[in-house]
Amino acid sequence: MKKFLQVLVVGLAALSFNMSATAAGEQGSAAEATALVKKAIAYIKANGREKAFAEFSNPNGPFRDRDLYMTTVDTDGKMLAHGVNPKLVGKSLIELKDIDGKYFVKEYIDLAKAKGNGWVDFKWPNPITKVVQQKSMYVEKMDDLVVGCGIYK
Repeated sequence: MKKFLQVLVVGLAALSFNMSATAAGEQGSAAEATALVKKAIAYIKANGREKAFAEFSNPNGPFRDRDLYMTTVDTDGKMLAHGVNPKLVGKSLIELKDIDGKYFVKEYIDLAKAKGNGWVDFKWPNPITKVVQQKSMYVEKMDDLVVGCGIYK
């Protein structure tokens, strides 16, 4: 019985280590988010807006990776593509606030207009855990579009 308990404890420890390693790998990195935005902009240029927005909004498509997904708004704040919430597409989100009252869509549009690209921090529900988390979103301006992808912290 003692040997069985030792094997069980070692097995549980190994399983616990493996599960924590998997959980850490479930979140995208800043480099991956930036690369996905650049890939998305190249896709728009190569395939046109209509096809690109459909792909960005496809939850099983090439622009969805774990908790990373694409969003695209025009510079007036109208959502044109959203990788996890299709109900937002077509709506003006310029007045959207996070749980702390931060107008994050307006902030990232202003940042993109002023600097061309950058990061904005806000709080938003993680699509995997459904828990509101700190999020940093990388955005890049392309013509009258702001293309973004964020990471959860």
